[in-house]
Amino acid sequence: MDFIFIRELRLEAWVGIYKHEKIAPQTIEFDIEMATPGDAVFHTHKVADTIDYAKVVARIAELLKAERFGLVEVLADRIAAILLAEFHSPKVRVSVTKLGVLREAKRVGVCIERGSSPGR
Repeated sequence: MDFIFIRELRLEAWVGIYKHEKIAPQTIEFDIEMATPGDAVFHTHKVADTIDYAKVVARIAELLKAERFGLVEVLADRIAAILLAEFHSPKVRVSVTKLGVLREAKRVGVCIERGSSPGR
């Protein structure tokens, strides 16, 4: 299985359950891996036969402008669902990281893996 990845994507998002997290958006870091929907791209050399990572970034930015999330787990799951449904990736891994929210840790977050087959 071949994967396309986006590393250290930083976008502003409304994420958090605590009062101080609801006053302003914060910078969230994403690491994303998306299995390619097939191998046609290797024969056609057309971006239409793979996943356009620029469109993925634009779609995630659109989601973050439209919605607020209490938990990073929910945000990661929402992104995974979009990648599976809209970009036709058969398997995705999404990491969502909050930067500097704990004095004791540089980063905290979640990594989820989802697939389009039954049982995800």
